[in-house]
Amino acid sequence: MITLDDVRAAAARIEGRVLRTPTVPSHALSKATGAEIVLKLENLQAVGSFKERGAANKLALLTAEERARGVITVSAGNHAQGVARHAALLGIDAVIVMPRFTPAAKVTRTAAWGARVVLEGTNFAEATAHADALCRREGRVFVPPYDDAAVMAGQGTFALELLEDAGALDMLVAPIGGGGLLAGAAVVARALRPEMDVIGVQVESYSSLSAFPGDEIMPPGGATIAEGIAVLQIGRKPLSVIREHVGRVLVVPERAVEDAITLMAEGAKQVSEGAGASALAAILTYPELFRGRRVALPVTGGNIDSRILANTLLRSLLRDGRLLCLKMEIPDRPGILADISRTIGDAGGNILEVSHQRLFTVPSVQAAELEVMIEARDPAHAQEIMGELAKTYIVRRV
Repeated sequence: MITLDDVRAAAARIEGRVLRTPTVPSHALSKATGAEIVLKLENLQAVGSFKERGAANKLALLTAEERARGVITVSAGNHAQGVARHAALLGIDAVIVMPRFTPAAKVTRTAAWGARVVLEGTNFAEATAHADALCRREGRVFVPPYDDAAVMAGQGTFALELLEDAGALDMLVAPIGGGGLLAGAAVVARALRPEMDVIGVQVESYSSLSAFPGDEIMPPGGATIAEGIAVLQIGRKPLSVIREHVGRVLVVPERAVEDAITLMAEGAKQVSEGAGASALAAILTYPELFRGRRVALPVTGGNIDSRILANTLLRSLLRDGRLLCLKMEIPDRPGILADISRTIGDAGGNILEVSHQRLFTVPSVQAAELEVMIEARDPAHAQEIMGELAKTYIVRRV
């Protein structure tokens, strides 16, 4: 178990080495959710994540002999960057083992801090096994990503800053991957604001605490946009803290995480990866629990892959009805595409993509099939555009 004094000592130890991130209200998110939302912007850390706090504290505690041996860790990306950066600042040789599925942006950024990156294993467990073997072979010091008192204390320092800067709060909601962040924050919250609810969040495919406060289960795992919290079993040390200090664990579906990423970008103007937006996903999934309450969320990571971010935004726009994908059977004659473009433009739509097929998809050689993607203002506007086209053409929504 760690204490408030451990977290305060960590804060003093890493002061000046990590950013004291802003704590800001978000009027857009408050309006969208019905809760009063306060954001702690950990995505603004040098490595884009709160993970830097735990890594900085752990490395600062190493002896001279341990620093000389070098360090090794395993991570899907954010802890890796934290260890790589602070090892470089302290002149410590570092090896980072990452699962092969880790987003390319995280791999590139980790290597850029000067660490040797090893890609091994199809999941976190396989990468961990390889890191353990490599640690023994090279005699390095292992830096755990979460199951460690110094790491938990370092990660909990964000909550010290939050409670100093945010004023009165009803709730603190944080993601659970390995559990270090939530454990450290819960210790601080229980000591300083015992009346405040502390809630953890997991994504469906990695919801080992879905029966909380009951026994853990082994979740199915699999692909998730929240890869930063894609941990099958949380750490034993964080779990003991969570069981004592956390009131509830919420499980969110994949779609809610995608919607949270989009809302965070459009509403709060903050780039967040899936794990970093999962606390907001909980509010979107369970709005009745939070409505009218003052709720703090750490935006825990901003290292989302650009391609994944683009696809997520487009998928959310499509679900919201602001992207309209239509297929039309049209006569194959000159000028028809110009007529359709004019109709869409006059209705206020913006054409994003067009596919025109003559040979295989229509019954007559005198006809063609047109697939067009259109940007609209809102669902009502999309329906209006579709209605204008349906006056002349056979139209169906894809």
